[in-house]
Amino acid sequence: MTKTSPFAFDQNIRLYDYNNEFILLDKPAVKCLTYPVKIDTTISIICLNGQVRGHSNMRYFDTKSPCLIILMADHTVMIEYLSDDFSGLFIIMSKKFTMALNIEEHLPVFLSLHNKPFIALNVEELTSLKDYFKTVQRVLETDNPYNLKIIQYFTKAYFYGFGYNVHHIEQRNRQEKKPRLEVLVENFLNEVQNNFKEERGIEFYANKLCVTAKYLSKIVKNHNGLSAKQWIDDYVVCEAKALLKSTDMTIQQISNELNFPSQSFFGRYFKRFVGLSPMEYRKV
Repeated sequence: MTKTSPFAFDQNIRLYDYNNEFILLDKPAVKCLTYPVKIDTTISIICLNGQVRGHSNMRYFDTKSPCLIILMADHTVMIEYLSDDFSGLFIIMSKKFTMALNIEEHLPVFLSLHNKPFIALNVEELTSLKDYFKTVQRVLETDNPYNLKIIQYFTKAYFYGFGYNVHHIEQRNRQEKKPRLEVLVENFLNEVQNNFKEERGIEFYANKLCVTAKYLSKIVKNHNGLSAKQWIDDYVVCEAKALLKSTDMTIQQISNELNFPSQSFFGRYFKRFVGLSPMEYRKV
């Protein structure tokens, strides 16, 4: 199983696996890790019971069962809380598998998941997803040479069905009139998500949003409790933590990835916020 997951599963877990590209976990014993992780797979969780809180690409979510959570490959994810009564079905798909699905017009759906990585389920939708899971589980228990094709067809149907629901809800939310200041904060967070590796100055984002840096920082802090600069730094530090813990990149490579002028500058920046050097944090 992939090592880049925000979850720690029981070692005696029973899994249904197709070449480590498509994995099902049926209500596993699971805990959440205590640090952000850069995941290299798409992890879908059919939440049957309990509550889940966390961040996906610094977007906070708090959801209760029944729901479907989709954590996208290449996102930085941290699961902060799993309730004691949590129970779920896990579907883990490699990037190779999801690319091979060749889902047409998938981009709007995935853009929706950037902002809200979960969708609440009604009884009918939950039953449908559980049926999908059990059907694919049965396929993986057989020795059919066409297993991959069968799984792909079922999974495409799953993505089309719930991908449409996610996108439809996102479109409806956009049509609802939001307060101007809330829109400004949302646009700021989108810009930070897209540019934090290259741009860490408030002025850049203020110019993009056609406001002054002072006004932007005030509005963001009033809305979210953190200043604009704190949000930018949080993105950088969270990404650095994830790369240190869940990749084999060297400190120099991570420094380059985050566009620091030097490894020593990156080290001082990281220690100022975390209290540990990048190497010390990696070893903890």
